[in-house]
Amino acid sequence: MWIAVVVISLALVAIMFKYVLGTPGPSPFAIDTREPLKPMMLDRKLKNKVLKQGFLASKVPQDLDAIVVGSGIGGLAIAVLLAKVGKKVLVLEQHDRAGGCCHTFTEQGFEFDIGIHYIGELLDHKPLRCLIDQLTNGQLQWEPLDNPFDKVVLGPPENRRIYPIYSGKKRYIDELKKCFPGEEKAIDEYVRLSKKVANGVWFMVLLKLLPTPLAKFLVHTGLANRLSSFFRYASRSLTDVVNELTQNKDLRAVMCYIFGTYGKMPKEASFSMHSLLLCHYLNGAWYPKGGASEIAYHMIPIIEKAGGAVLVRAPVNRILLNDAKEAIGVSVLKGQEEVHVHAPIVISDAGIFNTYEHLLPKDVQTMPAIQKQLSMVQHGDGGLSIFIGVDGTKEELGLKADNYFIFPENNLDELACSFLNHCPSVPLIFVASPSAKDPTWPERKPGKSTVTVVSFANYAWFEEWKDDKVKNRSIDYKELKEAFISKILEAVTEIFPKIKDRIEYVDAGTPITNQHYIGAPKGEIYGADHGIPRFSVELNATIRPQTPIKNLFLTGQDVMLCGFAGALTGALTCGSVILNRNLHMDAIGLAKRVKNGNNKKKE
Repeated sequence: MWIAVVVISLALVAIMFKYVLGTPGPSPFAIDTREPLKPMMLDRKLKNKVLKQGFLASKVPQDLDAIVVGSGIGGLAIAVLLAKVGKKVLVLEQHDRAGGCCHTFTEQGFEFDIGIHYIGELLDHKPLRCLIDQLTNGQLQWEPLDNPFDKVVLGPPENRRIYPIYSGKKRYIDELKKCFPGEEKAIDEYVRLSKKVANGVWFMVLLKLLPTPLAKFLVHTGLANRLSSFFRYASRSLTDVVNELTQNKDLRAVMCYIFGTYGKMPKEASFSMHSLLLCHYLNGAWYPKGGASEIAYHMIPIIEKAGGAVLVRAPVNRILLNDAKEAIGVSVLKGQEEVHVHAPIVISDAGIFNTYEHLLPKDVQTMPAIQKQLSMVQHGDGGLSIFIGVDGTKEELGLKADNYFIFPENNLDELACSFLNHCPSVPLIFVASPSAKDPTWPERKPGKSTVTVVSFANYAWFEEWKDDKVKNRSIDYKELKEAFISKILEAVTEIFPKIKDRIEYVDAGTPITNQHYIGAPKGEIYGADHGIPRFSVELNATIRPQTPIKNLFLTGQDVMLCGFAGALTGALTCGSVILNRNLHMDAIGLAKRVKNGNNKKKE
């Protein structure tokens, strides 16, 4: 019996190594494609010629290799990966500009980003930095945030405590210990455990790359949980883990403060997901020079160079299937007419709900395999954003390249629960100044500044107005928006009093705003919900880039994890499946080669 167990174990290890290290297909990372840095494009009109190329049937390239639905980072990234191995890819975007949550908009002379607030793990030669450099041919530049990069504000104005969060693996710990003397053991254990759990996330990628029967075997035998620290802790809530470490309520809140970046209150959040975010920012935080639109701006030319295109105002209303129920293209609504575009591969960055519930025929939606995947996920919470334009420079207004997380008290779970029942109370306010983070801003928008606020709002509170004209919704909707704006501005101006009398523009984006502009079915900003069920081994072995429809694939946040880095990882995983090659290992390998090459140059 033991001989059989050993033989089976060795066979499993051999197969797993094949999918971790196997490289049979072409690699987009075969060479370092970074080019000498070009002057930054500050002319908005010229930049829009790249970002706002409207759809016409005559602009569709011939003999496409793939069609991507959606131009978020997950869609653009998979298109670039395929373009780098010579594939001709068409990306279709329903909005009037490319970028998804990486796009920006301008109102009354103020430019606002909608989704990119800060990114971690961008030290030179880190795999994520190397990946982004390759996807933009080295043209996307990053500016580090201040240190401390985050500040956690707890309590009402009369009893306010502000805790700075520093980057640097040692400094993060040391500064936290200064704030909480006597809690050194709890802080050390929190960081140690977070690193241990986060380091096991590789197994999530493996489950999505292994053949389905083998992945299911690892799930049903319990081996997946045994082999991965990430999955062992996935079913434990953030609240449970943190409460075991300390009785200090402020420290508990500081350990949990970043939960807003994936959208679940601590008692519903997986500690595994939280550990990834803590480790993601340990080495610092960065913002794209020139604003978030720089991301798409530098990716699109690579797609075009391979013969592809990125076209906007191109709402895909359905995926075309042949008689064998295989994806063969998409239908784009142009006015009242449908334009059919064909390709042997269709990749959706529109999210699992939009893809399965809106883009497939009704009879296909009912397939047991599709219904099983839908039953495993639920919609994330709706996002609420406030955009504030202010007269004055960052120096005059006291704005810095950092972020504030503002909580009226230190029991974050009670705050969040109360919020869901008492609209428009606000449990969490994330406040940042994109203009203060961007060194090109003074040249682009002299004498002006912006402040962005992000929180959450229940989609149901706004749902009755979802079919109104976007710029002309009812007075009741506007009054509800104003109630949120008023409450949030009160909190923001207490932290930044110098902006109070200099605000020239303010507006709010609600869940139905997100629904309209970024195609979020319930106004969510992080895709499918990131609560504890999202991190079960069964779900992660089941929801993968391949769909039950042949030649139809998923990319982006819903394949892997939320946020910029999560969506990029989803694209890498999707590319790995389509190209039959482990692109994760390729990207890591290139990062090592680049680092070694640079070290030799220094010598």
